[in-house]
Amino acid sequence: MAAFSDFYYDSHDARIRLYARDYGGDGLPVICMHGLSRNAADFDWLAAHLSPRYRVIVPDQRGRGLSGWDAEPANYTPALYVQDMFKLMVDLGVARAALVGTSMGGIMAMIMGAMAPQSLAGLVINDVGPEIAVEGLERIRSYVGKSPPITSWTDAAARAKETNGVCFPDYDDTDWMAFARRTYHADAAGLPVSSYDPAISGAFDPNGPVVAPPDMWALWDALKGLPILGIRGQLSDLLTEATFGQMLERHPAMHAVTVANRGHAPMLDEPEAVDAIDAFLGGLEN
Repeated sequence: MAAFSDFYYDSHDARIRLYARDYGGDGLPVICMHGLSRNAADFDWLAAHLSPRYRVIVPDQRGRGLSGWDAEPANYTPALYVQDMFKLMVDLGVARAALVGTSMGGIMAMIMGAMAPQSLAGLVINDVGPEIAVEGLERIRSYVGKSPPITSWTDAAARAKETNGVCFPDYDDTDWMAFARRTYHADAAGLPVSSYDPAISGAFDPNGPVVAPPDMWALWDALKGLPILGIRGQLSDLLTEATFGQMLERHPAMHAVTVANRGHAPMLDEPEAVDAIDAFLGGLEN
């Protein structure tokens, strides 16, 4: 893991303290934003890879990782997270950055691109788009905020495999333990504890059917002036191949790559994803 500095700052609404990793450097700032139940650790590999050339900044969204939990669950929404990200940029003195967003982080990147395109050099959107498949949402709802008691790291790795095995069919026991170490943290006794506030599951109705979020094609169309790299897992149940194709049709300048043998969402350490990100970010510097 590459070295980074801990950065704590107030949320845009001054409700809680938030946390981000700042890898330093003088290159183009690259802000990496994680998915719904994840945290900054998801980008350990990518940040180490990019940090010699770019200033990599990886925040924990409110309710995740080392960021504070919000007493009002209704505040767990991308509409507020993006305001926190703009606040982070101001507090770090970042006038313009590239964004890498996985799943929920990709939705945040699209919102930020529509709101303030002048502040962004380009967007990497990882396995999410303007239409989200209900099947993927149903799978996510089945486990977010519903973890059974975890009494050992072996349990944590088994739970990670149970909920995400379909997305990473070639992972072995070592991979699943590493996955668990990213999604849980050790308590005072060294035992695993979930690294997110269970209240984030409020995004889903626990009783009714899963309903796809509103159509976001207007938001996508507003990004035509920004360079975009779209990444999709070949096995994704959240971003369909048809939606990915339509994204490219409506944004012809988008670079597109599909990661073989990955579902939702690629970890961005896969060779085809790494090559695409390197080429894309390199192009933003020219």
